[in-house]
Amino acid sequence: MENTISSTEISELICTRISHDLIGNIGAVSNAVELLEEGDMDFMDDIRSILKVSSGVLTARLKFFRMAFGLDNSNLEKLDLVEKTTADYLKTLGNVNYPITLQMNLKNWQLSRMSMLAVMILADTFIKGGQIEVKEEVGRLLISAGGEHRSAEKIKTISDAVNGKLIEHTAQYAPLFYLQEILNKFKLKLNVIETDVFALSIE
Repeated sequence: MENTISSTEISELICTRISHDLIGNIGAVSNAVELLEEGDMDFMDDIRSILKVSSGVLTARLKFFRMAFGLDNSNLEKLDLVEKTTADYLKTLGNVNYPITLQMNLKNWQLSRMSMLAVMILADTFIKGGQIEVKEEVGRLLISAGGEHRSAEKIKTISDAVNGKLIEHTAQYAPLFYLQEILNKFKLKLNVIETDVFALSIE
């Protein structure tokens, strides 16, 4: 059965996904402000730490979401900025012990949004950090994810969706549905490659 989804539903799933990815840190900032208003100086170091971490996460994620899901803008043409924005987003997902690192080698800026969405899709498969590589090859764009701890369930779901099998339309997979919609417009195809790494190719 083909995995069909309307543009309206994709938009709804994107909004839900973005809200989900921001709400936790927004709540943390709100709690810090409440503590600040109470004026208890014993919590000042905690308040500063919460505000610094949460505002950093919100800033990085919002910049990434604006470029990956927003209207086309000139920032997508700045490949160094695309790489930095994507790397900063990945830092908000990992931690010091289990970071998610990025190596991105793009030459064609028109692949920027596709690359960012593919990175987001693969990042969701990590359990304890890993590495993502984005590179242009002859006739295709390859985005690969390497790491020892990855979710077999999420990898299978992504593979099923790419191969046209019906999956539940949840907000978690909004980036995948949106990427497929973009690729359909350009008559490009998304493929799954499973070897020693899990990869997506666009060709």
